[in-house]
Amino acid sequence: MSKFIDRVVLHVRAGNGGHGCASVHREKFKPLGGPDGGNGGNGGNVILEVDSNVHTLLDFHFHPHAKAGNGKPGEGGNRDGKQGGDLVLKVPDGTMVLDAEGSVLIDLVGVGNRFVVARGGRGGLGNAALASKARKAPGFALLGADGDELDLVLELKSVADVGLVGFPSAGKSSLISVLSAAKPKIADYPFTTLVPNLGVVASGDTTFTVADVPGLIPGASTGRGLGLDFLRHLERCAVLAHVVDCATLEPGRDPISDVDALEAELAAYAVALRADAGLGDLATRPRVVILNKIDVPDAAELADMVTSEFTERGWPVFAISTVSRAGLRPLTFALADLVHRYRNAHPKAAPARPVIRPIAVDESGFGVFADPQEPGGFLVRGARPERWVRQTQFDNDEAVGYLADRLARLGVEEELMRLGAQPGAPVTIGDVTFEWEPQISAGVDPVPTARGTDVRLEQSNRVSAAERKHASRARRGLLREDEE
Repeated sequence: MSKFIDRVVLHVRAGNGGHGCASVHREKFKPLGGPDGGNGGNGGNVILEVDSNVHTLLDFHFHPHAKAGNGKPGEGGNRDGKQGGDLVLKVPDGTMVLDAEGSVLIDLVGVGNRFVVARGGRGGLGNAALASKARKAPGFALLGADGDELDLVLELKSVADVGLVGFPSAGKSSLISVLSAAKPKIADYPFTTLVPNLGVVASGDTTFTVADVPGLIPGASTGRGLGLDFLRHLERCAVLAHVVDCATLEPGRDPISDVDALEAELAAYAVALRADAGLGDLATRPRVVILNKIDVPDAAELADMVTSEFTERGWPVFAISTVSRAGLRPLTFALADLVHRYRNAHPKAAPARPVIRPIAVDESGFGVFADPQEPGGFLVRGARPERWVRQTQFDNDEAVGYLADRLARLGVEEELMRLGAQPGAPVTIGDVTFEWEPQISAGVDPVPTARGTDVRLEQSNRVSAAERKHASRARRGLLREDEE
């Protein structure tokens, strides 16, 4: 038996970028052919797309992990790596996407709408792309960046024009079965409907959809019964129709008290709805009262008695019978008219155009802050410096020197000096911590050395080694007075 799933937790991961290639062209009689390492391919994105053929989140319930393709590494001969394939996930119309903290990222309404939930990592540059006048044959390449990885919550909220609201066994499933071609489960016991049912109704020139929501009981807005799970399917409805059982024999129940109880639950849910997502107030939606089961004589008399009570509230009242089909035609035309008026008053918004916000000329793109965990240390935060660190091969001195040059050109060195950083101060960028050495002269054109090396780092290493040897001799008392 198929299951209706309208809320899932989805773990998505975009593809990683491919590594760049460090290669030198080799050909007979051309010993210095120059760098020819290609760039790595970008990782694939994870995209959500609304599909009219998808009506539930069942696939994500059984397959909660989704991963896009990785980019391929670059190769010699200036051959770039292949781009990672995008992963397009089909979702039903009316899917709301939230992050792990519950903040709404996007509300996917309308067939064909797409949203990139996780972006693939950028491919690393090969040494051919890194060549410059000062660095003619780089002996390194950049690593590919990791793609985004996050947890999402997908919630399906049915896109229906009319929502049928009522107590269990009020006749909602029977009503939708006679108004449309829908075939919901119908039985003589409470909570027969366990999932929302949708039906399409044609009335004159207007075609609209009707949602049969599982029965609500007092306390549904706080989790009693099935109401909390399915009240969300009423949020997009243009018209709310109270289906009232006029033939019930339960003590303490009558049409007026039933409608009052349902209105109290809708009001309580609307308060939480506004607080959570700001999607509007259910209290402003048009109401219709449907007095059902008038084929029973006592029910018909009760319907006549309570009609004036609801008309005084300004709500249209219709007495019907799903068995004899009495009163269905006027009800259908009235619902079509209310839906038509609601659509005219609330036209669909045009698809949002992409907004391009260029970065200001004086925007540095990074920030330097004192490290609260390390006295005298500093934290560097920013998308670019953190990505540069992740793309650096730290076992290659030339790559480390290139990173120092990039950070210096960005202004990190200058900002550290302005904040009073001392030589040897721990500086953390991303998940990597350095000992800051301003004497490396980052940002200047490097002196050409062997591939994969950097003379500035070699000098720094020699100085550090000499200092360690001097400290060791001092501890052993081997220094002469003139050396001290």
